Amino acid sequence: MKPYLIGICGGSGSGKTSFIRRLRQSFSEEQVCIVSQDDYYLPREQQHRDPNGEQNFDLPKSIDKKRFRQDIEKLMGGESVTIEEYVFNNPEAKPKILVFKPAPIIIVEGLFVFHYKKIAAHLDLKVFINAKENLKVIRRIMRDQVERGYPLDDVLYKYQHHVLPSYERFILPYKEEADVVVNNNHDFERGLEVLEGFLKNKLSLLL
Repeated sequence: MKPYLIGICGGSGSGKTSFIRRLRQSFSEEQVCIVSQDDYYLPREQQHRDPNGEQNFDLPKSIDKKRFRQDIEKLMGGESVTIEEYVFNNPEAKPKILVFKPAPIIIVEGLFVFHYKKIAAHLDLKVFINAKENLKVIRRIMRDQVERGYPLDDVLYKYQHHVLPSYERFILPYKEEADVVVNNNHDFERGLEVLEGFLKNKLSLLL
């Protein structure tokens, strides 16, 4: 039986990672496989540079979308996938070897999962994580400074010149195509509860 494929999209700082982590806690790897677009970033030296010479990691071409699509299709075909974890160019982080195993439900998440047409065509359900712009900026600052060690000036520059323009062009337009919009201005508990219930019901039909 064909796996049920769910795409989860949203802007940087919207809370996708936290939402996915909470969702992961409710299901085993045998039930749900979660694949993140983040682990498919191309190497730093292959990233596009803006007019000021700064590398822009917030473009659809920043991702190895061919391998991303091929790995999703392998999982849908019942094959396991192995890839090295992307650690956001943090020299102090040691990447893990990630193994994705086929499951009745496959979730793919990332900034551009709706924008990549060949991936979007496979999706059975589209979930958009939404948040106000000022909250996304604050969350991005906290994440990039604390977790990734980026200087504040660098975080703000990238948000203004890379993150926001990319969101408006490649992410926000697809909000209207989403089957479910989860607003995460205060918390995402209700949206999470709804999706968890939906997945449990779907699993009862698939297993």
